[in-house]
Amino acid sequence: MAGGLCRSEPVDGSPLDIGGGHVLDVRRPEVLDFLFSFMPRSEWAEHHRVAKIRLRGTEIDHPLEGNLWQLPVAAQIDFLQSLAEAGSVRGAVPPERFDAWIRWKLGALLADEYLLPYNRKMWSLPLDQLGTGWLHKLPAVSFRETLQSCLERKAGGTLPAHGTFLYPLHHGYGEVWRRMGEALGDRLRVATPTTAIDPVARIVNGNIRYERLVTTIPWALWPQLAAVPAAVDRAIADLRHVAVDVDYQAENLPGPAHWVYDPDETRPYHRLLLRPNFCPGSRGHWTETNARRAAAPAGFRHRNDFAYPVNTTGLAAALAVVRPWAAGLGILPLGRWGHWEHLNSDVAVELALQAARHALAS
Repeated sequence: MAGGLCRSEPVDGSPLDIGGGHVLDVRRPEVLDFLFSFMPRSEWAEHHRVAKIRLRGTEIDHPLEGNLWQLPVAAQIDFLQSLAEAGSVRGAVPPERFDAWIRWKLGALLADEYLLPYNRKMWSLPLDQLGTGWLHKLPAVSFRETLQSCLERKAGGTLPAHGTFLYPLHHGYGEVWRRMGEALGDRLRVATPTTAIDPVARIVNGNIRYERLVTTIPWALWPQLAAVPAAVDRAIADLRHVAVDVDYQAENLPGPAHWVYDPDETRPYHRLLLRPNFCPGSRGHWTETNARRAAAPAGFRHRNDFAYPVNTTGLAAALAVVRPWAAGLGILPLGRWGHWEHLNSDVAVELALQAARHALAS
């Protein structure tokens, strides 16, 4: 089936996005035009993102640094004092490991009560193994903007990705990719597992010849499919990923949020998605949980064995070995697993369009 992590299946009478929460950001016109050629704009609803964070017994808007004003005054003072003492505010050199970087950026209190426990849940590995190359995804809110936000009692800073997003009116997010696959007709072979790749002879499954291989197969699977050099095999072994369970619950949760981040480590899941708030006519919610933390399923569950690539401290060095080997054999990696980066779907499409233009021009 087309779509990868952006697939949907009917659950409890409505579509559920089995690969986790995916929505279409509106900031890339070329991507929108391309996707609208398969699923017209009239079939999408526009939403202004409502994302919440559970903190100190309440829910406040995301990003936390821009919405501390929603907390009681005493809590605002606690967090502001800690933030004022952060290394980023004092001009200290930023660290190269994630856990130290978070403390440097946000101060001890915001780190300890929100981002560190949340990321321990999400990644389920020691946070000193994470690097900082992926932190461009975090919202950029300065101390000045945070302080001004508290004084003026309104949101501060700039919203991160999906500040405004599109979601299908009558389908799950997987519908646009299903239609794209349908438009390919016989050129798309589904239910045809890749069992072997000969990158030197340029043959897949023993009988499909290619000049250039465009692949979204996770690098971690390549040693099972192809003979790779020892150095590449060692580099691939250094790449880490996590599996995530999507669990559906029929209960309607209160509130306007599209999704909620939960850093409480006594609960297994790290995010909840309130389906009726973006999927009309549906009910219930689903949770996303690192598979290492998951208990036995109580109802519908879909496990995504490859959900998130992990940006470890050794990621750049590993990719610096894998990518040149692939390029030299006419292998073009794309998507979240080709790039081994937590790409949103609109970014993945943009990179694919760029790659297609380059390939056609060469």
